Amino acid sequence: MTRQVKRAFKYRFYPTDEQAAELSRTFGCVRLVYNKALEERTRAWYGEQRRISYVQSSAALTEWKKTAELAFLSEVSSVPSSRRCATFRQRSGISSPSGRSTRGTSRGRSPARRPSTPAAPSHGATGA
Repeated sequence: MTRQVKRAFKYRFYPTDEQAAELSRTFGCVRLVYNKALEERTRAWYGEQRRISYVQSSAALTEWKKTAELAFLSEVSSVPSSRRCATFRQRSGISSPSGRSTRGTSRGRSPARRPSTPAAPSHGATGA
């Protein structure tokens, strides 16, 4: 029986004052986007028994950035905010961009579609 060695690494980050301010702004915007998206999903479900997909959440985020009161969302990186919208898709497993369920699969792929490892070439089968 082989024994597997597990390792862990801890990293410490010491941001400059400018970096800390930017991180604080980014995290605040991500929190706001998450809460607004959650509020929209909750309202749609309890009010209309309707689910909101990732595509709809992403479109809503784009619209929120166009409003005067939420225009500051465009000033920070869009990657964390859009990832926050995707978190709903990952947690619920309800709707991926293709409309298929992602629950119980690795990265949304069904077990039958996972890439297989290529077979090793056989030497000597050709008689050479």
